[in-house]
Amino acid sequence: MATAAVQARRAAFPFRIKYVVFAVVGLMIAYVTYHNESFLWHPHAPVWQHYEGFKWYLLPHGLAGACAILLGPMQFSDRLRQRFAKLHRVLGRFYVAGALIVSPLGVYLQYFDERIGLPRSFTLAAAADAALLMITTGVAFVFIRQKKIQQHRQWMTRSFAVAIVFLEVRVITGLAGWENPAAIETTVWMCLAFSLLVGDIALQVQEYLRMRPAFKA
Repeated sequence: MATAAVQARRAAFPFRIKYVVFAVVGLMIAYVTYHNESFLWHPHAPVWQHYEGFKWYLLPHGLAGACAILLGPMQFSDRLRQRFAKLHRVLGRFYVAGALIVSPLGVYLQYFDERIGLPRSFTLAAAADAALLMITTGVAFVFIRQKKIQQHRQWMTRSFAVAIVFLEVRVITGLAGWENPAAIETTVWMCLAFSLLVGDIALQVQEYLRMRPAFKA
């Protein structure tokens, strides 16, 4: 009985960490929505003048990005996957579609911003982010089509780690008060550079917690 209880606690521990991570992601979503995206509820905000030339590209870009960021955590829910397998697959397809749509549109919108004086390096950063998101998501999709569950989960973790770069950049620059383009661009590259590493660290930590001895005499 004691050994079974220890094993149960060991199995639950990684998932408590997972929930903490997703709670942090939720707080980042709330902050970015309030600090960066509140203009969506104010049709007369001055920023709409900037978006006027490409607002119809902004809509699918925003919806696709919201699908990727909001549906990503649900793909890591074991309860959802076990009890509602069909829903898990449907939401997974929406996540893949969102990631593959938001990426090229993000590059295009950033390229459009060059018309107001932003450097080409910003567009290159957006292209690097888009490439990482599409590649990691595409590999995850290929593995699930081949029924390789473990590899699929690994690459989904990497995909989501890249997807939330959108949030990380806005939270870091917002809290630090970095409004100048050079600081924002540096933050983008730093978050991109560490995204896959953070994803792999999360995988290694979870694997360690799963495989550690359940009971020591």
